[in-house]
Amino acid sequence: MTAIRGAYPVLITPMTEEQKIDWAGVKNNVNYFVDQGVAGIVINGSTGEFVSLSKEEKFQMVETVLKEVNGRLPVIVGTAAETTKETIEYTKQAEAFGADAALIINSYYCKPKEEEIYFHFKEVSDAVNLPIMLYNNPFTSGVDMSTELMLKIGKECERVTHIKESSGDIRKVRDLARQGKGDIEIFCGAEELVMESYLVGATGWISVAGNIVPKLVTDMFQHFQKGELEEAWAINDRILPLCTFLEGSGKYVQIVKRAMELNGQAGGPSRYPRLGLTPEEDQTLKDILSNLSAVSHA
Repeated sequence: MTAIRGAYPVLITPMTEEQKIDWAGVKNNVNYFVDQGVAGIVINGSTGEFVSLSKEEKFQMVETVLKEVNGRLPVIVGTAAETTKETIEYTKQAEAFGADAALIINSYYCKPKEEEIYFHFKEVSDAVNLPIMLYNNPFTSGVDMSTELMLKIGKECERVTHIKESSGDIRKVRDLARQGKGDIEIFCGAEELVMESYLVGATGWISVAGNIVPKLVTDMFQHFQKGELEEAWAINDRILPLCTFLEGSGKYVQIVKRAMELNGQAGGPSRYPRLGLTPEEDQTLKDILSNLSAVSHA
């Protein structure tokens, strides 16, 4: 089994002006990230607008990306759905095309109770042979899983090997990493708490900022692994304004798509009702990017 650790950019789904997926752009972006030396990539996640894609588009994304990657780096596929049956179907499809893991959030509309979340993950775990990364994100799903529930799922659901913790509560990351040792590994899902998460035991980061600064997020993790904390913190300080903008804007998808375009990669519009950046937001992004490049050339 491929070791899943390090900073994984969670990719956008590039689109044309007609709101169709830009498949040439998808392949272009995949090769860009491979060339940048990232630890791995995530597709069909929130940043990839998975809830705005049809089932056929999600399946085609899996097929296209895994074929393009061709084993050059690990690929995690978001396979979440509102029902357990669909989640299993999506996860089996990802497994069939050679994904390295599935990223699964609980049902995001029905606000499931803890026993329902446990049932969901147990059913999926029992139905597939693919490692699963459980995803806790109360801001999008309306449910903040307790540490106890996540530890129980990690212990009793054989395929659940990782947890992406996005609640923003660093105590959760700490307790999961320390109490889950041997059962699960923890990935940071909060853009502004990366170094803090690494310091309390996280072994990776599902990174929105990684789309925009793939080399920096990769170097930051490597410095941390080598115990070069000053260097890791220096990168953290550099990318923090970007991370803060992504977290606080409510438009992280649009920001990443625009930044990809500004960096010469495929971006395009988002699916409606998501609208593009305002002139002010666009300028803020350009200022952040020019500051980043000014520092890197200094």
